[in-house]
Amino acid sequence: MNRPARPLAAALVCTAVCALAVGGCSAPGGLGAGEPAPPVSAQPQPESLWPLWTDHSVSGPGKPVGTREPPPQPLKNAPEVGPGGLPTVNVQDVVRADKQMKAFAAKGWINAPGKVGMRPPVFRDLTGDGSQELIVAADAETGRTALTVYTAEGTRIVPILFTIGRRPAVETIGGDLLLRTAADDGSEQAVRYHWDGERMRVVSDERRYSKSLPGCESDRTPQPRRTDRYGQVCE
Repeated sequence: MNRPARPLAAALVCTAVCALAVGGCSAPGGLGAGEPAPPVSAQPQPESLWPLWTDHSVSGPGKPVGTREPPPQPLKNAPEVGPGGLPTVNVQDVVRADKQMKAFAAKGWINAPGKVGMRPPVFRDLTGDGSQELIVAADAETGRTALTVYTAEGTRIVPILFTIGRRPAVETIGGDLLLRTAADDGSEQAVRYHWDGERMRVVSDERRYSKSLPGCESDRTPQPRRTDRYGQVCE
């Protein structure tokens, strides 16, 4: 009797089963043979509103709007918003009607960093309604920057964000506004604002350290946050 034939037949059966498992069957939830992979949706990336100022921002975190303030009120004596939306209004008249920004209107307009005055206005849809909001920023003699976001409610103009910081780099991520400021200690603060139906509200406020601080050990292994003897975070 030829006994080696039985192990050979078993091996062939095993090979066929493995081939079916690898090539002919897909794992639960996977793709079948010849089925195209679904397209990968691109994630929104930061988009600088004032590129010339992005690499010239100086130290100091911004001052976000308070969370217990009453609802934003329309500006008095501001121009009315027509069918064309905020891009058609006189921006200087809007700034003059805003008590928090009118002091900057007399400084004039600037088109490059290192000067004092109003930056060129920028328009972005931050509320998700398809209409563009007006974003204005002014650089002061003190090295600080005041930034305000305006939206339109019918024909009225409403400020929905006011913040002051040490000349932050201002970006948008999708419909959110991101303000980044760098400090002398090597840290960077990133404050992200999101429309909540009433105003642009802080949804994240992060500080990261890119430089080693005195008294901190340096290594590349990811570890939980540590603090040195001065209470500073070591990265």
